[in-house]
Amino acid sequence: MSGSADWFRKYNVPGPRYTSYPTVPYWTDSPTESQWLESVGDALAEGRSQGAGAALYIHIPFCESLCTYCGCNTRITRNHGVSRPYVESVLKEWEIYRTRLGSEIELSEIHLGGGTPTFLSADDLKFLIEGILGPVKVGPNPEFSLEADPRVTSEEQLAVLRQLGFTRLSLGIQDFDPKVQEVVHRIQSKEQVGKITETARHLGYTSVNYDLIYGLPFQTQKSIRDTVDVVRGLLPDRIAFYGYAHVPWIKPSQRRFTEADLPSGDEKRALYELGRSLLEEVGYAEVGMDHFALTQDSLWQAYQKGSLHRNFMGYTPRFVAPLIGLGVSAIGDSGRAFSQNEKLVESYQARVAKGELPIQRGHRLTSEDWVIRMHILNLMTRMETDWKDPVFQTPHLSLALEKLTELQNDGLVELTSYSCRVTPQGRPFLRNVCMAFDARLAEKAPNSQLFSKTI
Repeated sequence: MSGSADWFRKYNVPGPRYTSYPTVPYWTDSPTESQWLESVGDALAEGRSQGAGAALYIHIPFCESLCTYCGCNTRITRNHGVSRPYVESVLKEWEIYRTRLGSEIELSEIHLGGGTPTFLSADDLKFLIEGILGPVKVGPNPEFSLEADPRVTSEEQLAVLRQLGFTRLSLGIQDFDPKVQEVVHRIQSKEQVGKITETARHLGYTSVNYDLIYGLPFQTQKSIRDTVDVVRGLLPDRIAFYGYAHVPWIKPSQRRFTEADLPSGDEKRALYELGRSLLEEVGYAEVGMDHFALTQDSLWQAYQKGSLHRNFMGYTPRFVAPLIGLGVSAIGDSGRAFSQNEKLVESYQARVAKGELPIQRGHRLTSEDWVIRMHILNLMTRMETDWKDPVFQTPHLSLALEKLTELQNDGLVELTSYSCRVTPQGRPFLRNVCMAFDARLAEKAPNSQLFSKTI
């Protein structure tokens, strides 16, 4: 083909972000509570043998207002009276895990996600984290992080969490353009964002991340340039630069605007390319897919060393297992199995109150799932994978090589009989490469394509 513009049109097909494999729509064999706990226990034992602890993801679903682009599991309310009962349920769930596992748990990571974790007051945040940490050990060099909305986050909240060991803060920015902010119902000023960033750094947070989205309604090259100019001035340590996913049949709030308001495929890609070039101009380096970091940040250093990991929280500097999910809709990952909690707050709290782990669904990996998972993880974190070792071989790999032939012809991957490497020009098409390895996708959606037939 003649160049990158043609490639972007050709390979502009929907694809997963591959924060897991199999991806959630293709989960089939849900573990029972006992099977899930056994899998978590095995992962804890393996981690202890390697001097590693577990990770916790804690989901706080509450938000004061609805952002119309959002695809997360949220509960919109201004009633802060729901906070303490919910926190008590999360701590009860944590108690169930500790009791049923029957062994000492050491924590290496905690991530507060949402929703809006800073919907909780400083007192409730302290009650939650002290309740989590009190009965367990904290491993060396822990990494505790939270997501926050600059509009509802106070210095008191950040100070409490910093005192409890939190060092990383992720702020949802998305876009600074007033027209874009109005239609996605996320109105926040650069002054608000700057103040929270400065406060966090003053308190001793060592890493600040901004989430940006390209492809939102009414975004233009000017709005992306203006947004990135503000971001470059504040210089966060990391940036997640995601493409907007328009799925109004799943998230009805997205019906506030239509596809006619969205940038076209070519326009959307141009927004990303502009944002990337502006970030690289001031020293950000691309890490994996959709992420950027300053070269002194641990995420970039992990990418350089080959220790980068990817899970439901995105990219992390190291592999930590198991990941235990607490709270409504939270997902856990033991390495050999996944589990997801009840998605409704009431159902979640009712099951926890009965002393049950509130698992709604999950998946136990087959031997082929595990092999494919390793290859997709390698591609997402290292841009290459190989199966010279028979342990990493499975029959689907021959089909994957066939599917990748077109990408090889376009110079986007380099293939041998036992390896696949993504070339520098192939990095924007990493999802397409991973889709070729996706045996579950090939089985359940055999007509799925890695590229468009109608360019």
